[in-house]
Amino acid sequence: MESHRSSTTNAVGLCLLPSELIQYIFLRLSLPDVFQFKSVSKSIAFLISDQDFVRDYNLQSSSATWLFVYKKRWHRDAVLQGFTDCSNRWFKVPIADTLKQMIPRGEDLYFLAASGDHFLFALNTSQEVISVNPVLRTVKRIPPSPLGPRGTSSWRRSGMKLLSRPPEVGHFRFLFAEMNGNFPVLFEYSSKTDKWHSTVARENFDVLRRCNRRERDHTFLSIFNGRNESVLIAAGSQGETPVVVRPRFHGGGNEEGQSAVGFGWGNAINRLQFYGDGNMVISRSEGVDVAKSNTKLLVSLELWSLSSDGRCWEFISNVPSELIDQIKKPYGVIMGCLEEKKGTVRVLLMSNFEGVWDIIWLCFSVGGRQWTWVPLPDCKMKGSNLAGITFSSGLSLS
Repeated sequence: MESHRSSTTNAVGLCLLPSELIQYIFLRLSLPDVFQFKSVSKSIAFLISDQDFVRDYNLQSSSATWLFVYKKRWHRDAVLQGFTDCSNRWFKVPIADTLKQMIPRGEDLYFLAASGDHFLFALNTSQEVISVNPVLRTVKRIPPSPLGPRGTSSWRRSGMKLLSRPPEVGHFRFLFAEMNGNFPVLFEYSSKTDKWHSTVARENFDVLRRCNRRERDHTFLSIFNGRNESVLIAAGSQGETPVVVRPRFHGGGNEEGQSAVGFGWGNAINRLQFYGDGNMVISRSEGVDVAKSNTKLLVSLELWSLSSDGRCWEFISNVPSELIDQIKKPYGVIMGCLEEKKGTVRVLLMSNFEGVWDIIWLCFSVGGRQWTWVPLPDCKMKGSNLAGITFSSGLSLS
């Protein structure tokens, strides 16, 4: 009762502030917090519903960075949680009731990607893809791709991208790259037309050399990543022919037979490479205890990036050793993903040790050439299966 009185008093006190100050405060809140304040008073609800406030909030939200994690337990409902770097806690994203509209009980879902208000899930049993809008609480089946039905294991994180249009438009593009008939092909779905379009990519005959790749409006999708060479597709705007990029890697080291791409088991892997948005991160580990050969410890992280002409991978930076000392923990399984957005490369490492998941979020400022660590509160992953994780922009206020 005392807690209730305290929250009521705080709400009344907030209402007494000038509307300009209230708006300034609310523009810096995450969307779940804004929704909670709608029930405080009619005046606050009116302010939040004002079209000028909605426009300003959505503009700011579109530049925010969120981390979404989809976890599930055996015979229990799955949970989608989100965390933003301007908050200090995880938020539960309500999608369970929305999914029940279309998804049969027992269907195995995997979280593919998110951008703005749009979330994509792959259905393993029916081999379909659905889009979910948690703000509007809608769900829609996406037509089968030109390659036909695909199970959850067919989707490679670094080979796909979800691109949302401005929130007021409400549409998105879903891109993924594959080899098809020995040709690199870009497959693109448009929610506006509800159709797929496929384009064979052309070779990079100095296309990227004409401009620094970071200044071009290209989306880089991985098709193949080997020890010394990669194959990517650089996708431009709609209607623009995609380009094949074949960067060579000359920093392979001497860990023959001890490297992997995308996912590593502790008992076999010392080096892990993962990719995203024309960047590559190499994590290097070492054994913790000879008696426990399946347990490793992270010792270094390297960031590499495509050269301006796309011909090779260029070394960019090491994560400082003092930062490695803060984040390293024993693991049995490790995986990673990364994205680049507005001059910042975001790196995500997910490791599991004896059933306990640990998530590490690092940021590298390209201009300032500085690494920072975004500490995450406990996501309560113990006993849960990780069924998808991705970075995204913020949800919009409708």
